Amino acid sequence: MNRRALITLLGGAAAWPLTARAQQAAMPIVAWVHGGFPDANALHLAAFQKGLSETGYIEDHNVTVERYWLHNQYDGMPSLVADLVRRHVAVIAAPGSLVTSLAAKAATATIPIVFGVTEDPVKLGLVASIARPGGNATGINYFLSEVLAKRLGLLHELVPKAVRVGVLVNPSNAPVAEATLREIPEAARAIGLQIQVLNASTSPEIETAFATLARERAEALFVAPDILFVSRGAQVATLAARHGIPASYPAREVVEVGGLMSYGADYLAMFHQAGVYTGQILKGANPADLPVHQSTKFDLVINLKAARALGLIIPTTLLVTAEVIE
Repeated sequence: MNRRALITLLGGAAAWPLTARAQQAAMPIVAWVHGGFPDANALHLAAFQKGLSETGYIEDHNVTVERYWLHNQYDGMPSLVADLVRRHVAVIAAPGSLVTSLAAKAATATIPIVFGVTEDPVKLGLVASIARPGGNATGINYFLSEVLAKRLGLLHELVPKAVRVGVLVNPSNAPVAEATLREIPEAARAIGLQIQVLNASTSPEIETAFATLARERAEALFVAPDILFVSRGAQVATLAARHGIPASYPAREVVEVGGLMSYGADYLAMFHQAGVYTGQILKGANPADLPVHQSTKFDLVINLKAARALGLIIPTTLLVTAEVIE
């Protein structure tokens, strides 16, 4: 049997009710920590489990995977990580959660950590080098921060007459918000765009941000590479369509539920690789010797139906490189 854990954060205080069940003494425990919501990110967990199974580890058979869903609330992170360290879990797997990865790295130098981050992990202090991490952490760099300027340029190419562009960030996820606001203003100036920063950390705040965009007549929207906006992709895409705002997203999942366009690495491939690395560590591999996997495939995805609804004509230069879906 396995043990499930769900974090619920109320009023800034963390509580994670655990349903404890009998476990085989030799069964290792992997702590899966995700910044989003279980209903919206089931595919992420499934990709991780697939990677884990490919190394011979099957959940409930020879490994226990405890789920910790943060619901975009990070205040309880130090307490959570401290508890995982105290319990000596076998691996802390935090693909897609930079806040968790940094907190875990600060809390332990011995428990293996598998991360998935959007920035250079050397610069972040997670590893000593890409080829030889040299410590207790390794994982995947999927370069979402590095492709911010490229994605803004593609949005400009698709909507060339747009000058006023909203930039939606989640201040609760400070590392990603800061990276976005560090890169985007300069990239916007270079192509003659004016930006307006909007903050949203909850579904109601997303609604408010779009009301502000509409009221101030923003002509396009750039959505930060934050797990909140991917998790709430259907909401964001629906609001963009309702207000007639062309928007660029960090992941194809949002385009698949009605968003206009996305550009970035394959999220599911990142979670799958995290599962593979977790399994290899369980089999005895040292994270210090597992090179950081770097995403090399980046996809431009455009929703043709969304483009037509907005009255957009997709330039040939984008059509020849994009995956176009209905």
